[in-house]
Amino acid sequence: MPTGRKSPQPFADRLCAVIATPSAAEALVQIKQVLKYTKTLELRLDWLKSDRERSRLIGLLKRRNFRGVTLLATCRRILGGGKLEGGAEAELYWLTQAREAGCQWCDLEIETLRELPGECARAYPIPEKLLLSVHDFERTPELPKRFAHAKCGQADAFKIAVKARTIGDSLRVLKLARESRDVVAVPMGEVGLPARLLALRDGSALAYAPVQAATAPGQVSLQDFKRLYRADAATLQTVICGVIGNPIAHSLSPLLHNTGYIAAKRDAMFLPFLVENLGEFVKAIPEFGLRGISVTIPHKQTMMKYLDDCEPMADKIGAINTVVVAKNGKLRGSNTDYIGVARSLEGKLHLRGARVLIFGAGGSARAAAFALANAGSEVLICARRESAARELARACGAQVIKRRHIASASFELIVNATPVGMHPNEGVSPIYPKELNAQVVMDLIYRPMQTELLRIATHRRIRAISGVEMFLAQGFAQWELFMGRQAPEAAMRRAVLQKLHADESQANRAKRPS
Repeated sequence: MPTGRKSPQPFADRLCAVIATPSAAEALVQIKQVLKYTKTLELRLDWLKSDRERSRLIGLLKRRNFRGVTLLATCRRILGGGKLEGGAEAELYWLTQAREAGCQWCDLEIETLRELPGECARAYPIPEKLLLSVHDFERTPELPKRFAHAKCGQADAFKIAVKARTIGDSLRVLKLARESRDVVAVPMGEVGLPARLLALRDGSALAYAPVQAATAPGQVSLQDFKRLYRADAATLQTVICGVIGNPIAHSLSPLLHNTGYIAAKRDAMFLPFLVENLGEFVKAIPEFGLRGISVTIPHKQTMMKYLDDCEPMADKIGAINTVVVAKNGKLRGSNTDYIGVARSLEGKLHLRGARVLIFGAGGSARAAAFALANAGSEVLICARRESAARELARACGAQVIKRRHIASASFELIVNATPVGMHPNEGVSPIYPKELNAQVVMDLIYRPMQTELLRIATHRRIRAISGVEMFLAQGFAQWELFMGRQAPEAAMRRAVLQKLHADESQANRAKRPS
């Protein structure tokens, strides 16, 4: 956990909007748009499609006075991970042009510096302030404890942008920002995304957010960085929570929880963690300063072995989806999935005595099985691994049904608790049409809202219930455990449904013939 900050920052506004477009006209439009978010802008000259467009942008900048705005020019060569064709001379030419256009800073990669006489860029008429950058798009190499100006071409600040393959990698990059002067810490990639969002809190001199096109893996858009995560305003007092899973990019938990924080005026931030090694993540909890953790596939059962305490119902279920971190670091697990299942079925089906098929035997299936068994339903379990189905059936007083018997049976309710059909693998149903002999079909998947299974059910005039109802209900309960107060449900529901409807509209447009 960070303990403080060392020296004055070189940038007055540490959120840097990245302008990366193929044309000068588009770049100018974006510059005007982003000034309401930040006064620090990076101009990616190498992203412009030609020298002609670069000249046009330089000319446009010369004719305008962006008073109070910090402009940072970058013209990265292909050698350094950029788009500019040519050598160091071409890069330096455009950086000198950028100075004439009013850019106070430039980004120069270390590969270019090493090609210059005496490894010094100060002999060239580039912008007054120099940000020396080191990129590694494949891994996180060994990092120095701190940087010394005299040994780095007399740079004014240093950027370390490296791919984080593990959570430990991202923490090493953050540590460099905490302990060094004037360092821009950029953990790249999906694993590094939470650390990227926490970089300003931990003392990074800058954090980058693209206006539209991402220029590095794992970037968060400027609008989300500023409005959803509010990462530029995070301090050591900000409550940090997050969701862990693999995959995790599809999760709407950050949207759900962060919307709730905004509506309730809470100083909190909810982050997505791609977690492959659960033990490594648990060790990193104090470093990130986490206070609440949402747990999803495939960690709902494995996470239990790392808990210090567990609520009785979650212990019975044998799976958790929520962890609250106490001030002393102790981990207490609970399960709000079963609450979500029960609430999403209220008023839609009389559960007592209902014959219910649950497809799957993982963490979500366990929560559904216990919720329905407790409601008095007759629960039958079918899973790919029959041993897992038998174990779950014994635990909750249910029965096991073999796959080959489903088509000839009948149910009041069928629940899909497998990930089959989840985004981005839509179009697949875990249950065949001939097996859908039920009054109601519920899919615990919420993205997409209408899975292939629910589409088939609707076509057969069977009532279909999207997993979004369970997702919202369990999320509200989870939010309240983390925050200790009632969730602003209306705002949270509205944000999630708007996002899901927008995604489905976009997907439908993409399917239409051009």
